[in-house]
Parts: sequence; C-alpha cells; structure tokens
Amino acid sequence: MSDTALNPNYASGPLSGIKVVDLSAYIAGPYGCTLLADLGADVIKVEPPTGDTLRHYPSTLTSESRAFLGTNRSKRGIVVDLKKPEGLRVLLQLVQQADVLVHNFRPSVPPRLGIDYDSLKTLNPRLIYCGLTGYGDTGPQKDKAGYDQVLQSITGICTFQGEAKGEPEIVYGSVVDFYAASMIAYAVTAALFHRERNAEGQHISVSLLGSALTMQSGRFIWANSEGRKISRDMRSGGITGLHPTKDGTIYLSANTPHFWEALCELVSLPELAENPNFATVKMRAARAAEILPKLRAALQRRSAVEWEVIFGDRVPCGAVRPIEDMFDHPQVQEQGMVANYEHPAVGSYRGLANPIKFSATPAAKPFASPAFGQHTEAILKSNGYSAEEIEALDAAGAVVRHKAVGSHCIR
Repeated sequence: MSDTALNPNYASGPLSGIKVVDLSAYIAGPYGCTLLADLGADVIKVEPPTGDTLRHYPSTLTSESRAFLGTNRSKRGIVVDLKKPEGLRVLLQLVQQADVLVHNFRPSVPPRLGIDYDSLKTLNPRLIYCGLTGYGDTGPQKDKAGYDQVLQSITGICTFQGEAKGEPEIVYGSVVDFYAASMIAYAVTAALFHRERNAEGQHISVSLLGSALTMQSGRFIWANSEGRKISRDMRSGGITGLHPTKDGTIYLSANTPHFWEALCELVSLPELAENPNFATVKMRAARAAEILPKLRAALQRRSAVEWEVIFGDRVPCGAVRPIEDMFDHPQVQEQGMVANYEHPAVGSYRGLANPIKFSATPAAKPFASPAFGQHTEAILKSNGYSAEEIEALDAAGAVVRHKAVGSHCIR
C-alpha cells in the first residue's frame, strides 16, 4: 500500500512529500506536528503502549478524549514500545525514511532510549530533529518536567492576568502549549528550507520557557534606568474591555480617534468625543470612572448581538459567544474552517480545518485523529514487514494494533 493511499495529505499542500515522525504527547508537540500536517506533511504519530497522555484526559465523549481529537487531526497512528529492542528497530526504520522527528522528552531521556540526535543523524544525516522541552537542553532546570500552567506561573503570565483582582490567575486554554506548537512548526519549516539550500539536517530546540517569554515580548523589556516596580501591562484600560448589555456581554476596543468617535456617535454620547479631557487613550483610561457609567448605561438599551450589528466595522467589537456558535458562524463557514470527520470509535464529528490558505498549494481535506493503533499494521506493511513479522511484533508487545479506544480514556 502506497503512502499516498494511506494519507490523503501526502500529495497536497506546501509540505507534500515531507514525512514527519511524531513521538510527542499531550498538546504542544502533537499540535506542532498537526500544523505540519495541515501544510500537507505525512505525519506518523508514534504512541507508547499506554497511549498519548491526552487520551486519558476527561471528556464528555464516550469513546475518545475531545482534546486528543482536536490536537491530532490528519495523522496516521502507530503504537510502538521503544523499550523493547524490536520496537526500537521499528522506529529506527521509520526514522531512516523520515524528514522530521519531533519529541517532547526531557533531555536525559533520548540518550537513554538510543534516539538522541547524535545517534539518529548517523542513520539519516538529513533528519530535522526537533526536541521540545520545558526549560531547554541545558541549565539547572533542564530535566524538570514542564507544563503550560507551571510556565505561566513562573514567567509572569499569571501575575498579569490577575493584576486587576489583586491575585494571580491562570489563563486557561493551554496558551503556552499552543504557542509552542506554532514555534515548532515554524522552526521545522525553516530548517527544511535550510536543508534545501545546504543539504544538511540539524537539531532544533524549542522550550515552553522560551514560548512563554516570547508571548510576552512586549513586556519582557527592562531598561537599565528602571526600577523593579514598574508597569508592564499592555492593556489600554478604560473603554477597551468587556461590558454588560441588555442581554449578554460585548467586548469593545476604541483606542484610535476614529473608533472612539464612532463609538460615542453610535451609543448617542457625542459629548464624550467632544470632551478634550477624553482626547487620548491614556486620558480616557485615567478618567474611566467618569466614562464607564455613562457608556454602560447606554449599552443597556440593546443586546450584545444587536450592538455588534450596529457597530459593524466602525467599532472593533465582539459579542461574547460560546464556542458552539462558531461551528455555523457565517464567517467561519465562508473561510472553510470547519470540516466533517469520520472516526472509527466516535463516528461523525465536526472540527477545525485549513486555518491557513495558500493560493498555489491548496491543502487536501483533513482527516480524523487516529484511533489507538489504528494504522500500526498498515504502516508496518508499507515499510516492508510481512504479515508473519507483524504478528511476531504484536506477540512480543513491541507494537500494538488497533483496539478499542475507550479502554485508554478516563471518564
């Protein structure tokens, strides 16, 4: 069976023909590989016999973790026990044919398993080897486990998020993980471009620490003349923010003069725009106690959705909605960001598709995240293993073929 038959993305997209071995688990590494799959790469997700950690997360779906489905679209899945010699040989054969390998082991783990960069580049000198860690490959915390919320806590994100309430708060949604995923995808594509020019692979190091600080580049500036207790908050304050309405909540941003003037006009408060004391963002933020009661009283005349229509493109705004509304939102539909998926255990579901558009290399239709061990047998066959050899690998526990996904989920 050909790779093209196994993977609909193989012949489409700007990364068509690129083979990626995804050894990572949870969110950042796997979603970085998903972004590569979105670009047309042929991604093989390699899981241990215990499954990706994300499969074990609570979910209201009965047969698979919702988070796993959303994080691992458009990949083929194989289950390999790297602690068994036979399983390691399977991985090494995949690596010989791969362009990219991504993992999120702590730095001390790959050498112990025999899959560190120095070992693998002897098999495949053109390999792009991307290691995601919590804190980087060197330093006193290099072997400490890294998690999104831990990095939020130590890098100031929680402090800034909770500043208004006077106590730290987590930003939910795994923002550091997903930002790290983007860093993985752009680093890998840059390394592939370098390889095209220089015919050499390389080792890439991405960390959650680096991702968390990169997210705060606008705050991570400290002039030599400044003290410690200075304001680094990037929020404009005052008008910009969430506001209650007659029905629902709306977010408004009216920082530029023409947006501010349009807001005042459309809520029938032109005198605010004419007041020289409210002429700039800084002045409005300083006098928010004077402006907000009047603005919020005016907003009580209509619902958030009605105001959204009235403001149109004259005032940047958005009525607060649940994510369920996005599946059928006209703009999302027009952009083709929702696809229908078929999964062997979950059945039909809708999910994200094609977040980036290319005029010359349109992406293939995405496909569902793999069930546990779903493609183990097909991948082994495509790599030259006979039916007898696959049976022997399975019997030895070196690989796992497809079985019920539900047994790998916690409810």
